[in-house]
Amino acid sequence: MSITIWRGRMTLLEHVYFASREVGNRYETEPVLGNYALAYALGWCHAPYDWAGGPRYRQDLKPLNEQGLYVTPGTFDPATLRFVFSQFNGQTDTFYFRFDQNAIATVPDLKARAANFPQNGKIRLLGLGSVATCYVIDRDDSWVARPEYIRLGKFNSKAHIDWERLRLRHPETVTEERAVPYLLNAADLSPALVAGLRGYSLYHLYPAPLISQCHLAADYWVCADARGDEIAIPAGMQFGVASL
Repeated sequence: MSITIWRGRMTLLEHVYFASREVGNRYETEPVLGNYALAYALGWCHAPYDWAGGPRYRQDLKPLNEQGLYVTPGTFDPATLRFVFSQFNGQTDTFYFRFDQNAIATVPDLKARAANFPQNGKIRLLGLGSVATCYVIDRDDSWVARPEYIRLGKFNSKAHIDWERLRLRHPETVTEERAVPYLLNAADLSPALVAGLRGYSLYHLYPAPLISQCHLAADYWVCADARGDEIAIPAGMQFGVASL
């Protein structure tokens, strides 16, 4: 099997917003980039423009496992990470309005339908200039369309990616315990990887929690970048969409 590992450094060129967490009327973006969102942003799969069903992770991401493509979540460099706060007001500007239950009515004596979206509040966004790193595992060495720019988040914000192909130091995996300095998706770990977890922190996000600061006993692909710095990637990760 021919395997290629790429490192992508993503620089946000615009503020990025995901509704990661809701605290009262404040809607916060956690300092992470989910790898399912990255799979769509990289153009590996496409959701239909008009879709009335539920989440499509299984039908969209399962073919990527068959193709041997995988991307890790994006981990932000703390030295570059910045946040931006903003306010929004989605209330009507009509002459007449009143507050109904979960809705704003604009016609007297006519009850408005409930709306499942916030009408005002504050949002926390990832600030432009923040830099995140992800790793792409290409098991068949067939991924050639590496985008230089992608769009992220609810506002379709622009980000630039610098790609670097990492050099494998060993043709086979190496078994050892390491501290993993980047995020992993808990749903994407094989049973052997789960058994090797020694300690970790969690971001409780939908559709799957992300693991940070973990110590993991596992088989690793050991790589080096252009400067000679060593990077170890756990073997056995794929999109865990079967349970979603």
